[in-house]
Amino acid sequence: MDGLGLVGSLASGVIFGLALAAPPGPMNAVIAEESVLRGWVAGARAGLGAMSADAAFFALAFVGVVGFVERAPAVRTAMVGLGGLLMLYFAWGAVRDAGAFVGDDERPRVDATAVGRGPDGDGTERVATGFRKAFVLALTNPYQLLFWLTIGVGLLEPGRVDVLAQIPYVGGDLAGALVVETGSPALVVGFFLGIGLWVTGFPAALVTAGRRVDSFAPAVAGISGAVLAAFGVFFLYDAFRALPL
Repeated sequence: MDGLGLVGSLASGVIFGLALAAPPGPMNAVIAEESVLRGWVAGARAGLGAMSADAAFFALAFVGVVGFVERAPAVRTAMVGLGGLLMLYFAWGAVRDAGAFVGDDERPRVDATAVGRGPDGDGTERVATGFRKAFVLALTNPYQLLFWLTIGVGLLEPGRVDVLAQIPYVGGDLAGALVVETGSPALVVGFFLGIGLWVTGFPAALVTAGRRVDSFAPAVAGISGAVLAAFGVFFLYDAFRALPL
């Protein structure tokens, strides 16, 4: 591959990673909550937790270890149900933490500009918790796993992928706008670079906004809780429908 082709594959990978990481969803809800409540480090660490799960899925899918999920509907149903329960639990935590902003004067207030400091005062532990929370939530997200079993693992195999068509919610309207050749390691490197740009830039934007608008942090935390709750209910409903009754 010549230099121009290498740069093109890298740039396409970055666009692909950004396109998949940016749309609203449970991962971005966790990143947003951590960012506005505990600062940029906590938000970025949560994003890196989700990104680490992507890397784990890619490695396992590449060697065929997780292929059994496609052949085991019961495993997929269990993953969906567990993911739904975790999302509801984290949604409750987001709403509870958001209450620290609006409670009475005896309740701890959260400084959204602080780096990795939570309402319990234990900044290091809360930052680490954000990473683990996003990592575990991503590992129990069957749709994230299925992406790597299908499109994701094919990034290293010769072929073509319609990048923008994979964007949640609006992909159908963008189909055909950016079709790239797969089979290049540069495409995979660019893909993870794109995700990395999002999980570091998104928290920075939220923290900056939180410094300027007093009501921004509790609003974002509340919205994050609502998004997680909505996905949690959807996942549980999906799991219930798949049960043999």
